[in-house]
Amino acid sequence: MRKYQQLAEEIVKTVGGSENVLDLTHCMTRLRFQLRDGSLPNDEVLKQMDGIVSVMRSGGQYQVVIGNHVSEVYSEVTQLTKVGEKPTAPITDKEIKKKKPFDAFIDVVSNLFQPILGILCAAGMLKGFNILFNAMGLYTADSGAYMIINAMGDALFMFLPVFLGYTSANKFKVQPFTGILIGLAMCYPAIQLNTLAATKEPLYTLFSGTIISSPVYLDVFGIPLIGMNYTSTVLPVIIVVYFASKVQRVLDKIIPSVIKFFIVPMLTVFISLTLGFLLIGPLANYGSELIAQGIFAVRDASPLVAGFLLASLWQILMVFGLHWGIIPVYINNITSLGFDNVLTMAFATTFSQMAITLAIILKTKDKNLKALGIPAAVSALFGITEPIVYGITLPRKKLFIMSCIVSGIAGGFYGFYNFREFTFGGLGIFEFMTMFDPENPGITNLMIGIIGVVFAMVASFVLTLFLFKDDKSKPSSDKTINVSSTPESKPELKSEKKHTMHSPMNGEVIPIKEVQDEAFSQELLGRGIAIKPVTGELFAPFDGKVVTLFPTKHAFGLVSDEGMEVLIHIGFNTVRLKGKYFETFVQEGDVVKQGQKLAEFNIAEIEREGYSVETPMIVTNTDSYLEIIETKGKQVNAGDVLLTGLI
Repeated sequence: MRKYQQLAEEIVKTVGGSENVLDLTHCMTRLRFQLRDGSLPNDEVLKQMDGIVSVMRSGGQYQVVIGNHVSEVYSEVTQLTKVGEKPTAPITDKEIKKKKPFDAFIDVVSNLFQPILGILCAAGMLKGFNILFNAMGLYTADSGAYMIINAMGDALFMFLPVFLGYTSANKFKVQPFTGILIGLAMCYPAIQLNTLAATKEPLYTLFSGTIISSPVYLDVFGIPLIGMNYTSTVLPVIIVVYFASKVQRVLDKIIPSVIKFFIVPMLTVFISLTLGFLLIGPLANYGSELIAQGIFAVRDASPLVAGFLLASLWQILMVFGLHWGIIPVYINNITSLGFDNVLTMAFATTFSQMAITLAIILKTKDKNLKALGIPAAVSALFGITEPIVYGITLPRKKLFIMSCIVSGIAGGFYGFYNFREFTFGGLGIFEFMTMFDPENPGITNLMIGIIGVVFAMVASFVLTLFLFKDDKSKPSSDKTINVSSTPESKPELKSEKKHTMHSPMNGEVIPIKEVQDEAFSQELLGRGIAIKPVTGELFAPFDGKVVTLFPTKHAFGLVSDEGMEVLIHIGFNTVRLKGKYFETFVQEGDVVKQGQKLAEFNIAEIEREGYSVETPMIVTNTDSYLEIIETKGKQVNAGDVLLTGLI
């Protein structure tokens, strides 16, 4: 059997078989599949195979990160699939199994939250412990300590559109700072104040006398600006940035290059935000109002059904930002009636999500998932579920749907027994303190609340143990695949020696963990660094040899005379340009001297096509070194010391 034949067979089998492969290409480090049905590959099984570094889904492709021996594996896979060997006919939409809209939406939202999950958990815990310390009497809610810690924890949740503006911009290929500006504008205090506060008489009221009656305090050239509180919302900023990506692409094609630098972002922000404020706000406002009125109408007919509907839909409404229509009712009920029996029907949803997380922590073998789950569960204890929803349950759709159903049953129970809260209070466990009826002393109402929570937690916990599958706890196949990524044995390590790599380009230094491609940022291929070039020139980083030059001219494999093996990858997904905008001055096998020009590339044209030119540089034989030391500088010129390997 050929060296990589078994690995290739396992890859083809695990991506859904040869009949699921429409097209196959490869770049310097990974196989790039175009699949008929993207739901068939088993990511976790592939990740565990010897010879595979990782897998990822990007740009409509299923990518299997192999490393230096990708070309050999590619040859074996093409023999099995019969694609990739020759040009294929254009792939039509009919050939590709489209994801269901709900699945596609969930995948997008989950991916947008991935970069901020760590800080989201941290913020949630800060908020939770602040509430706890206040309840314990360590300080009061009007103290400086409370205000400062609350700002630390609450800032991310309040300005969530700013963070999502950035991650959405990266996802939809908009300039990142454009996405940040869109998020900031949507949270701008003056807009919130003037469109939401009823401190003055409205100019007029739209749809007066109907359930969607809307007072208008501002207009834009006669067009009503209907207010919406965008702080803490998710969907509005994603939609606006997505629209901005379409606007930016059109403007890039028609705006002259000499003024493109500032005119394109200016018009992109202006057009997309104008549409956002005039259209998205009103639609979200009407949507939340209609949902609220619908819940009230159902409640008048059947509190049990209303409780089931509200509680089962609550987490979904929060994701879409449509829950705001119910919050004012809760506040009004407490202040005017002395109790609320509407929003309280969704009380158990927090505990259902927490129980799911606890079950996953107990069952999973995935250390990263455990590390995410523990602080997320602590946050949920204090009523903060965003880390769980966006980091754990929403990406695992079955668990999210199960939680909605279980919460709905608990909500129906609350509705049937007229469960109420009588005062404003904390969230999570502190919400139990609001359930004592001042006019009818006793614990009946409190016990109703506890029973609903116990049911939601037990049901969610047990069902999660059955529904959650941790693929990492299973062997990837019946046979062990032993494929060495580097056939040479490691050199003897000696602490008194070092190997040096000089910068091959001029530009801004970026820590490798901050680049947008997981194969590089997670250091799956080795330690390294990245540069955002300011000039489109690439020079040899040391005296050595060109061992690999990819046909599309965007990636180089070099080895120094001292033995340091380096991968230089100009941009991300630039393999799709097929060599366009790149020119090389060396060939595979050439001996080069430090500072010798290897290639030129057109930064402006590459970025105009929608690709980043951030260039990761990876020491692929990292294991041969005791340590890889990166430069401390923020800017480098070609020839500056960039990386030092200690041996």
